[in-house]
Amino acid sequence: MTERHTTPKPDAAPAHQPTLRFLLGHPLHLIALGFGSGLSPFAPGTFGTLFAWATFRALDLALPANGFLLLILLGFVLGIVAIEKTGNALGEIDHGSIVWDEIVPFWAVLWMLSQVMGDNLLWQGIAFALFRFYDIKKPWPASYYDRKVKNGYGVMMDDVIAALYTVMTLAVLLVLVYLGTHH
Repeated sequence: MTERHTTPKPDAAPAHQPTLRFLLGHPLHLIALGFGSGLSPFAPGTFGTLFAWATFRALDLALPANGFLLLILLGFVLGIVAIEKTGNALGEIDHGSIVWDEIVPFWAVLWMLSQVMGDNLLWQGIAFALFRFYDIKKPWPASYYDRKVKNGYGVMMDDVIAALYTVMTLAVLLVLVYLGTHH
């Protein structure tokens, strides 16, 4: 099952599978390919999201909450540039191996969840499943960005929207659990 359904730009070189040499060939490639997590030949978006989860847990210990929020915001802006450069080099702006667009929005989901629940692996696992679901299904307006906005911003935004759907669903689930235990 492929996770992305996009076509290369008409004037771009045909898309190819990136190698370790490509990954290490430019710092923006390293970022866009999720420090190698996007090189997975199977479900790179899932591996990128798992990378986000693992690195969130480490970074959350090292950074204050506002520092992590700043990292997320800077990661979004840097992601637009990194994805644009890497996608053009690969011949497909939303190449499946580009996973920075999964990493930063999922960091944001986990950051928001941690502000409410602390370090709760069960809820983080639920967030992971929801984020992957929304990222793959691409409900509107994520589908619009995925199909119509063929640049680094569009690639980042479809996952930001998946993250927003994830946060809204988590909020509903948390309220339902709270009401179920406090009636």
